[in-house]
Amino acid sequence: MTTLSAIETRFFAFESDFVDSLRCIPMIVRYKLDTCRVKLQLSEWAKFNFDEKDFLAEMPCHTDREVEMYGDYVHELVWKYTSKVPSLLKTLDPAWVHTHVPAEVCEKAQEWKCPVISASQWMGLDVLERFALVKLSRSGHEGRNFPRAMAEFGLAVAC
Repeated sequence: MTTLSAIETRFFAFESDFVDSLRCIPMIVRYKLDTCRVKLQLSEWAKFNFDEKDFLAEMPCHTDREVEMYGDYVHELVWKYTSKVPSLLKTLDPAWVHTHVPAEVCEKAQEWKCPVISASQWMGLDVLERFALVKLSRSGHEGRNFPRAMAEFGLAVAC
């Protein structure tokens, strides 16, 4: 049995423009979706009611059983609203667990003229903070939140 580190349910300040309504998928839910390898589209998320979205943020997703239950619940919700089965991630590259700063994070920091993140700073972040920086570094994610996250995590004053 695999048990992942328990991740406290929390929302970041850089998510404050949507967290009250949960119109976008917050990092805590993205982390849990990646954990159970479910690819949830924003259009699917938008169909869920607020209580379902809030439950996905709060629902535990640490032990093998919890991960399975989380994935099953997401599948049920997507089916309920779309009559489709959500896609699964082919592979999971958890760059946020590495002890070195992923290249994509370094590149995004350089792009935004943010300070270089040292390995010790990287390891000083918690898993959800590292996850957020990796996700914000990847294409398809709202890049303007990267410098906001860097500042929130104490890695930059302003980029």
